[in-house]
Amino acid sequence: MRIRIIGVGMGPQHVTPEAAEALRGCDYVIAAAKNTDDGLLAARRAIAGAHGVEVVAVPDPPRDREADYERAVADWHEARVSAYESVLRERGGTAAFLVWGDPSLYDSTIRIVERLAARLPIDYDVLPGISAPQLLAARHRIVLHPVGGPVHVTTGRRLREDIAAGQTNLCVMLNAHLDLAGLEDWSLWWGANLGTPTEALAAGRVGDVLDEIERARDGAKAAAGWVMDLYLLRAPA
Repeated sequence: MRIRIIGVGMGPQHVTPEAAEALRGCDYVIAAAKNTDDGLLAARRAIAGAHGVEVVAVPDPPRDREADYERAVADWHEARVSAYESVLRERGGTAAFLVWGDPSLYDSTIRIVERLAARLPIDYDVLPGISAPQLLAARHRIVLHPVGGPVHVTTGRRLREDIAAGQTNLCVMLNAHLDLAGLEDWSLWWGANLGTPTEALAAGRVGDVLDEIERARDGAKAAAGWVMDLYLLRAPA
């Protein structure tokens, strides 16, 4: 058996020639189905269908949102591994996982496939995709870091901890909500559902644009049924 882990960016328009060739060589795509109206599953179906590849939708195990975060994620991943293992044992052949964005950045597909490879005779490889921070920078026509400086990529869950540690230029992903109180004078470049018909953008001083962003975020979620947003946050010079 073989697995191709394929980064597909933020939709069909971001599928590289390399990724397209790999996908056409697969027998099927394995994709998690989170609910009956899963917009991201629909996007994966569109990508796979454009290249003549079947999608095997696997009901996504629920994640315990009340439990300790790391323990809950570990349990969730284990349940996913077991579900995908059943499909692979039944079908064999060459399967693809289509990763939204790039597989290297805040995605667990590689970890899950590593665990599958410990249980099954699997060969696997990884093909890169356009990442959300790349697209955010392109949309806002900015460089993610100041001249000669770093950009710290983190999550909304860790934002306050990272600022307290001295980070002043942060690309923040995986936001359950926007917690920016006390940062009104920082600069913000924000985007949601990038590369999709429900894309939303905003930029400016946090204190000036936060209400606009909250409304745009709610609107993107209502229109798509889901929202994935990120932002670049930079301290005053």
